[in-house]
Amino acid sequence: MDTEYNIGLVKELIQYPKETPWIEFKLNYVNHQEIGEYISALSNSAALIGKVNAYMIWGIDNNTHDIIGTTFKPTSQKIGNEEFENWLLKLLNPKINFHFYELFIDNKLIVLLEIGAAFRHPVQFENIEYIRISSYKKKLKDFPEKERELWKVFDKIPFERQIALENVSIEKALSLLDYPKYFDVLKLPLPFGKNGIVSTLESDKMLLKNESGKYNITNLGAILFAKQLNDFPTLSRKAVRLIIYKGINKIETIKEYIGTKGYISGFEALIEYIIKLLPSNEIISGAIRKDVTMFPEIAVRELIANALIHQDFFITGTGPMIEIFSNRIEITNPGLPLVNTDRFLDSPPKSRNETLASFMRRVGICEERGSGIDKVVFETEFYQLPAPVFEVSGEHTRTILFSHKSFNDMDNEEKIRACYLHACLKYVQREYMTNTTLRERFGIEERNSAVISRIIKDTLIKELIVKYDENAGRKYVKYIPWWVG
Repeated sequence: MDTEYNIGLVKELIQYPKETPWIEFKLNYVNHQEIGEYISALSNSAALIGKVNAYMIWGIDNNTHDIIGTTFKPTSQKIGNEEFENWLLKLLNPKINFHFYELFIDNKLIVLLEIGAAFRHPVQFENIEYIRISSYKKKLKDFPEKERELWKVFDKIPFERQIALENVSIEKALSLLDYPKYFDVLKLPLPFGKNGIVSTLESDKMLLKNESGKYNITNLGAILFAKQLNDFPTLSRKAVRLIIYKGINKIETIKEYIGTKGYISGFEALIEYIIKLLPSNEIISGAIRKDVTMFPEIAVRELIANALIHQDFFITGTGPMIEIFSNRIEITNPGLPLVNTDRFLDSPPKSRNETLASFMRRVGICEERGSGIDKVVFETEFYQLPAPVFEVSGEHTRTILFSHKSFNDMDNEEKIRACYLHACLKYVQREYMTNTTLRERFGIEERNSAVISRIIKDTLIKELIVKYDENAGRKYVKYIPWWVG
């Protein structure tokens, strides 16, 4: 956020006749513990009254709101050997967005602390939740009616409807959003004049007109169509991060790229860039040799779209990440999956961000409900790649696509995983897995069907598949995933 904007913001805030639940003025007061408590109180209060941010400002007379200047310099503050901001962040739960800005107004030092509003649950400092009652900081537990009200707020406002930037002019809003891309992906003519443009963006809740006659840019509008995500402080860490490594580990990085645009504005360029980076394999189709990318483009595209859509935006400080190794690509997003990873292929996707997911499906960024992972598994089988891995790591969900590996080079776990996903894919296609279909999936000749029988037996032992008909003859046995029965 630029200095000019922050100076204008301070001048606007000091026009309030008195402190509010989301604004606190100080001169030179420095008590590290209390600053942490104020962050909790102001953040919770901002959420309660629907503000995007709360503020503490040093260098302002508390009574007259005159600009006096301050001696407080947060960048020079330390707790022991620890930087002040790091100390505060460590003791806050959840780790919300906040930032100190040192400004000069009329040649006087002013410190602005911008604090993001609480989300999902109240902000604690050292395990205690605070709230503002009028202009006083209090413990939230002492005001149960405020606590109940705050939880109601968290329950009813999804991420997409929250505000990324508030109280901006039409001109400012349109300068920050890639609105031509919006009309392009929806195949709509660009309206003549800014009022027509804004009206259409409002209809999809990309913009909201506020009580002052200006506009709020929603998270939905910003995360999808921002020209620069850095223009939206609460979303800047949600940019896609791409890292290319030299080998099979993270020891040596070849290149790193951090996206700057909203997800729809930058999606096609991102996919094109990744596909160009991917190594290729030579395959024989009929009698013709040709090069294909190591990973099917459809699978890569779908998994990246899924990572964007299904991430937990309320986990701060992290965003979607794509890592390319010499033998695999890993796609990671913040947040635990809402369905079991073993059921990704057959379960209709559940999204925390249904409005965002619906819009991205609407413009063709990803597949319609329930078909995306099917395509990923189908593509890996078609190119006879190892089965993808869907896993949970800490607070993140990760998908791994592997480069080609011969059947003999696959270990037993890889063969079992491929067998299970093949059974799932067949079932959702209203078919059944057999020894023959699995043999064809691995590209194994018929005379080696006994090898496939061993894989099926191992998968049965793991209880990942079951026989469709226990009484069927050996040559006619069909298999289904464990969850069907």
